[in-house]
Amino acid sequence: MTNAYFGETDIWRVPKLAISNSLAEMAIDGRNGNEGIVLWLGRDEHDVAEVTHLVRLRGPLVQKCPDQINIAPALFNEVADIAIENRVRLVGQVHSHGVGYSLALSPTDREYGIQAPGYLSLVAPDYGTGITPIHDWGVHVFTDMHYRRLSKQEAERRIQVTETPQIPLLTVGGR
Repeated sequence: MTNAYFGETDIWRVPKLAISNSLAEMAIDGRNGNEGIVLWLGRDEHDVAEVTHLVRLRGPLVQKCPDQINIAPALFNEVADIAIENRVRLVGQVHSHGVGYSLALSPTDREYGIQAPGYLSLVAPDYGTGITPIHDWGVHVFTDMHYRRLSKQEAERRIQVTETPQIPLLTVGGR
């Protein structure tokens, strides 16, 4: 077994509520024709990461546009403070692409996105306004020096949707 800090995470446990809350959050921006994003914080043990907290980004330090999201470093400092306070770490994210856009990571996503071993980066379709199973999204994992897209079958094996009754949705930045 590998530790997610030093190698690739094998399994992500994602609460069903994290998926629906992430879609609802991204749909707010999607209705305005912009990409949305939710960061996933959690804990990991050996090769299993469990999503325990959601973080939505607000205010002038995040710019959401039709084809990209720009997050100022100061906003990530706030995310780090929340992670430390809750004894969790950033294990992944979901962001949306517009109607008709690919579910692949864009060159900007690959170049400027978080690049940490075992980091999960999902792309939800249609600005997060539709309801499609998580395994049908673009599912990407950072391994070594690049992101690798998982096949639907591999995503079904590695992402376990759980029935957690609640999950905190935290806000960083302005309201």
